Amino acid sequence: MAEQLKLISHKLCPYVQRAVIALTEKGVPFERIDIDLANKPDWFLKVSPLGKTPVLLVGGHAIFESAVILEYLEETQPNPLHPNDVLRRAEHRAFIEFGSAVLNDIAGLYSAPDAAAFKAKAAQLEQRFAWLETRVVGPWFDGEKFSLVDAVFGPVVRYFDVFDEIGDFGILTGKPKLARWRENLASRPSVKSAVGANYPALLRDFIERRRSHLARLQAELAA
Repeated sequence: MAEQLKLISHKLCPYVQRAVIALTEKGVPFERIDIDLANKPDWFLKVSPLGKTPVLLVGGHAIFESAVILEYLEETQPNPLHPNDVLRRAEHRAFIEFGSAVLNDIAGLYSAPDAAAFKAKAAQLEQRFAWLETRVVGPWFDGEKFSLVDAVFGPVVRYFDVFDEIGDFGILTGKPKLARWRENLASRPSVKSAVGANYPALLRDFIERRRSHLARLQAELAA
């Protein structure tokens, strides 16, 4: 009998979300264990040498780093999300890394201390998404089949549901293919269920605690 998978999670972590989406798409049962990254339990530090989520526990083994977890699931679980073609599969892996770079830029956006730094990071993100606009096929990243790249970008575009409430920063403006892709991702059951109903409120609170330029814009909106 196969070991039940346990996914160590944080409620806001986009890297956790990509693993949850992949597990859900594959129909694999798993237990999700949320922790507080601001107060990491000792047992977590013993299985996560980098102190980050997600961590996938498989019996007595701990797999960390989300891209590695996704590859492990592809190799061991049903319903593959990677293409069969070797070259396309390599390209998809590259876009998973691209998705991680975009997440780093998003972190820079919500952490930017002033208007100038915020504007620079927004411009960088706009360029990233402009490049992505030229590649997305639709309805999913590479056509008719939902892939791991889609699992990676579901959490990416979810940020903008909250960002758009704060202001129009021009990051996704004028990108019709991305707009359709974003709508499709938002309505995908695996993407929707990767976070709780309180995710927007948690993200707004997270932004508020950054004391950044975006936090100030959010506070002005609420005033």
